[in-house]
Amino acid sequence: MKKLLLILAVALMSGNLYAQDFAKMDKSPMDAAFFPADAAKRQFAKTEEQKMALEPQIRVLYGRPSLNDRSIFRTTDNRKDGITKLGKAWRVGANESTELLLLKDAMIGGKMIKAGRYSIVIIPTENEWTVHINTENDGWGNYSHKPELDIATVTIPVTKDSKSLEKLSISLYSPNKDNTVHLKIGWGTYRAEMPIVLQ
Repeated sequence: MKKLLLILAVALMSGNLYAQDFAKMDKSPMDAAFFPADAAKRQFAKTEEQKMALEPQIRVLYGRPSLNDRSIFRTTDNRKDGITKLGKAWRVGANESTELLLLKDAMIGGKMIKAGRYSIVIIPTENEWTVHINTENDGWGNYSHKPELDIATVTIPVTKDSKSLEKLSISLYSPNKDNTVHLKIGWGTYRAEMPIVLQ
C-alpha cells in the first residue's frame, strides 16, 4: 500500500512539473491571407475541379495591429508620435515577422523566387514603400532582418484612400484573373500593392 501511495504521489508531482500556462492573448492577433482567397475552404468545394482550382498558391501570415487613435508613421524617434518610423525597417504587422509562403515559383521585382517560406520587411516612406523579400524566418518583428539575406527588393507606390482601416489588412487577389497576384496592404488610409507573378 505504501508503495502504491508513493507511486501516486510521484505521478501527481511530476504532472505539476509538466503543467504549462498558456500565453496571454496577443493584442494583435495573427491572421492569414490566401491566394486563392478561399483556399482554406477548398474541402467544401462541390466538385474535384473546383477543389483543385482552390489549391493554395500563396499564403501570408501576419499580426494585425489596431490604430487605437494612433498615427501609423512617425518622423521622429518618439514612439508617442506614431507606431513605426518612416525610413526604418517595418515588419508589416505586429509581433512575429510577417511570413510569405510561395507554393509555386514566382517573379517578384524582376527576380525569380523559388517556392518556399520567406519574411517580408518594408522600408516605408510617405509616397512609396520598398519591400524586401528575405530568407530569414521565424523572427520577431524586423529585428532578425539581415539585408544580406534579401533575395528580392521592389519599390511600390503608396496611395491614400478615403476609408480608414482600423486594423492592418493584407489580401491577395488577381485583378485580371491571370497568374499575376497582387499582395495588397492597407492600414489607416494607406494602400499599397506588390505584384507577384506566379510561374
